[in-house]
Amino acid sequence: MKEVVADLMARARAGDGDAFRELTDQYGRELQVHCYRMLGSFQDAEDAFQETLLAAWQGFARFEGRSSLRTWLYRVATNRCLDARRSASRRPAKEWDVPGVDPPEPTRLGEVVWLEPYPDALLDDTIGMPLGPEARYEQTESITLAFVTALQVLPPRQLAVLVLRDVLGFQASEVAEVMGSTLESVNSALKRARASLQRRWPAATVDEPPPAPNSRVEDVIVGRFARAWESADLDALVALLTDDVFMSMPPMPFEYEGRAAVARFCASILGSGRRFDLVPTRANGQPAFGAYLRTPTGISHGVGLYVLTLAGDRICALTRFENSVLSSFGLPRSLASR
Repeated sequence: MKEVVADLMARARAGDGDAFRELTDQYGRELQVHCYRMLGSFQDAEDAFQETLLAAWQGFARFEGRSSLRTWLYRVATNRCLDARRSASRRPAKEWDVPGVDPPEPTRLGEVVWLEPYPDALLDDTIGMPLGPEARYEQTESITLAFVTALQVLPPRQLAVLVLRDVLGFQASEVAEVMGSTLESVNSALKRARASLQRRWPAATVDEPPPAPNSRVEDVIVGRFARAWESADLDALVALLTDDVFMSMPPMPFEYEGRAAVARFCASILGSGRRFDLVPTRANGQPAFGAYLRTPTGISHGVGLYVLTLAGDRICALTRFENSVLSSFGLPRSLASR
C-alpha cells in the first residue's frame, strides 16, 4: 500500500492529474462540508471546494509530505475559506417579497442572511467518518442549521480554529500548522471561540434532544406538520411548536421567537388563501420539505424549502429558504397539484 501511495505521489508531483484525483477523491466530501461550516452557504462552499482542488493541484509539486495529505488539504481549504470570508460581498438581506401576505412585525432581524441548507444526500459519506481525539461535537450535531448559524458570527480565524479542533478533532499542533500560527495563538483563539459559541448557542445545553432520524417519533411529528401545513390547519400546526420556537427565513432577515410570534406569522401565510403541497427531503441532518404553491392551473410551483428542527416530540425551529435551493436537493421547480 505504501508503495502504491508513493507511486501516486510521484506521478501527481510530475503533473499526472489522474494520480492527483486518486489521492484526493477520498477527502472530497469532507472538505466540502468543512467549507460549508466555514461559510454557511452551500453554493459558496462548492465554489471554495473547487478553488481548493485547483490550488492543491497547482501547488502539489511543493507538497513535501511533512504532514499528512489530509492535513495539507485542510490547510489549503481553510485558507481558501478565510480568503472568501475576507473578500466576499456576502449575499445581502432581501426585502419581503411574498405577494398577498403582510407579515407581522418580526421579533428581530437576523444577521446570517447568507445561510443555505446542505442536502443530506451529500452528507452520507461524512457521517461515521473517524474524528480526531479532540472532537467535542457529534458529526450530526455539528452540521445542524443552528450550529452552522452560530459559527457564522465568529471572527474568521476563531471559526477556523474551533472547527478544526472541536468539530474535526485535530490536535492543537496540527491546527497551528494548518493556520500557519503558534500553539499559543491557537489556544487563545479557541478559548475565545468556545465562549462566543456558548453565548450564541446556549439552547444546545437545555433543549430536549431530537428523535433519531427516520425514527417513528420523527415520522409522526413530521407527518403531522405536513398535514397541518397542507390543510392550513393553524391550530394543529401551533400545537406542534415548543414555547420558545424560533423561525427564520434567509435571505430575508425576519426572525420570530416564541409560539405566539410564530403563530402570527404562520397565520399571515395560511390566512392569505395560499395552499401548498409539500415534498419530503432532508437537510443538515434534519427533516425538510420542498414547498409548492398550488395554482388554479393544476400546477404547483416551488416557492421554498422548509427545514424543521425537532426537540423531543415538538418543533423548536422552522427555517424557510428560497426556491433557488430546490435544485440542490434534486427537487423540481414545479409539479402537478395533488
